[in-house]
Amino acid sequence: MKPLTDCRLYAFVDSAYLHGRTPADLTQQLCDGGADLIQLRAKDWPEEKIRQTAETLLPITRAAGIHLVVNDHWQLACDLGAEICHLGQEDYFESSEERQAASHQPTLGLSTHAPEQAIRAMATNAAYLAIGPIFPTPTKLGRPGVTLDYVRWAAANVVRPWFAIGGITLENVDSVLEAGARRICVVSAILNAPDVARACQQFHKHLASVPLQKS
Repeated sequence: MKPLTDCRLYAFVDSAYLHGRTPADLTQQLCDGGADLIQLRAKDWPEEKIRQTAETLLPITRAAGIHLVVNDHWQLACDLGAEICHLGQEDYFESSEERQAASHQPTLGLSTHAPEQAIRAMATNAAYLAIGPIFPTPTKLGRPGVTLDYVRWAAANVVRPWFAIGGITLENVDSVLEAGARRICVVSAILNAPDVARACQQFHKHLASVPLQKS
């Protein structure tokens, strides 16, 4: 699989944006479009449904050489042997004993919403950080955008791979890249597109316009 340091486009299979499509079909389209990471995010699903869905997605992502990220459910990611688990800071800092007891240890990703949270996250073993939400987004209702100032701060201070996230579209992605981001997470702008694979390819074209500095 591609090393995390080389990953630039982080895509999602989000239960809120299936629009009648199956998670497996969406995953294949994301793989075909060149997504480097794919997160299964299902805030409104019971854990057993997430487990069953992840079991169907792992063969697809592994055949494509793409990491599957399980959102929120650390023990589930351990049980499935998923490559990566993404947690919010509260989830991470409040359940460390359970993670230490797990036999399989997925790679960890952490959300951050401000510089002080990023600094705290950099003191952990998280392999990457999510920086955002940059712009207001339906996936984080009620949370204001942290603005491009946080992207500029991250570009100057975060010393491991990080992904800008939140409200990123083809119309504003260049401003995010100009602020210093080299890796991005995109949810609705890809999943709401009429052609998911092509949307991934379009974001990759923008990413290719800026050099990747491996942090």
